[in-house]
Amino acid sequence: MKAAGGGAPSEPRGELRVVGTSVGREVELLLDRLAGQVGRRAPRVLQVGSRPQLSDRNERNWRNLIAQRFGKRARFVGLDLLEGANVDVMGDICSSPRTLKTKLGEDPFDLVVCCHVLEHTRHPARAAGNIERVLRPGGLAYVATPWSQAFHATPDDYWRFSVRGLMLMFGRLEIVSSFYSGGDVGLDVAYRVMRDGRPELDTRAGAVEQGLFQLVLDHEDNRAVLARQATERLPVSRTYLPTLFVNIIGQRRA
Repeated sequence: MKAAGGGAPSEPRGELRVVGTSVGREVELLLDRLAGQVGRRAPRVLQVGSRPQLSDRNERNWRNLIAQRFGKRARFVGLDLLEGANVDVMGDICSSPRTLKTKLGEDPFDLVVCCHVLEHTRHPARAAGNIERVLRPGGLAYVATPWSQAFHATPDDYWRFSVRGLMLMFGRLEIVSSFYSGGDVGLDVAYRVMRDGRPELDTRAGAVEQGLFQLVLDHEDNRAVLARQATERLPVSRTYLPTLFVNIIGQRRA
């Protein structure tokens, strides 16, 4: 069958697939991609929100991961609002581009890691724009944010994001990978939604995603769940979501 207007035959789209993986595996693939990008050159890496929190028991030590992979030649910068362990520069990712350049220097970054930070920023779109600006063309960004998670005010909690919401904010990035992950301590599971070997980013995948992660309980099951809680819970809904994080890896377009 030919495409309208006499063009080349249209290629049938492959089947939508849900692929099981793990965050650990995805991080290794990210570091492989970074190594391929920089070659023999020393990578420059920025972690946004680098100060460890007690609630971040699952958070990876990115400084160690980069050092193990690239050795002492790697240049790692930890950015945080407050001083503390793993912080090299105190600053706000929502600052003006000029202020950030003063704090971080002129050299662009090969990788920016921003995990579980955007929901705590007052201006996430501004933060996204700054992350894009500090990347070199072809540089990579790894962004992880909650789609559903309990309120956690550290220092405050403002936003929740979907994959396509992140795509709207990070318009200068080509999304090369995306996956969903959970939040339980010790449970390193993740899932990609893919078609033809690439992340499926079309809005029509939303129905699949909803079916994968949404749990609808009938009235009696809902009451039983509430009755088992240690403290009182009010029966306001019969639909439950797990703790669910959306993760994207994007590459800055030239």
